[in-house]
Amino acid sequence: MRVYELMVIHDGGLDDVAVQEELKEVRTRIEEVATIASVNFWGRRRFAYEINHKTEGYYSVVELLAEGGAMDPVEKALQISDNVVRHKLIRLPDHEAERRGLIGDVDTTVAAD
Repeated sequence: MRVYELMVIHDGGLDDVAVQEELKEVRTRIEEVATIASVNFWGRRRFAYEINHKTEGYYSVVELLAEGGAMDPVEKALQISDNVVRHKLIRLPDHEAERRGLIGDVDTTVAAD
């Protein structure tokens, strides 16, 4: 299993209820192929620069565990969605996934020289 982080930016023109419905649909698609570790909804944020004539969007970050290539159908659905401005799926390095407590044992001791 690999640990991924998915950031999704939904259109800022949507209302809060519509965004939560969209996020629920994204979660359902992810749960078909992966295990969700956490979902962090950041809310409405202003973009650093204009994207497709839009200046704001709703940000969500999902941490998940999946096999390699399992997220391809989810990414395809996000690419064609009219309500998704941008999305980014990255594989977390193992040391970062361990630090976040998503895999393995987290060692909090400091090594002495």
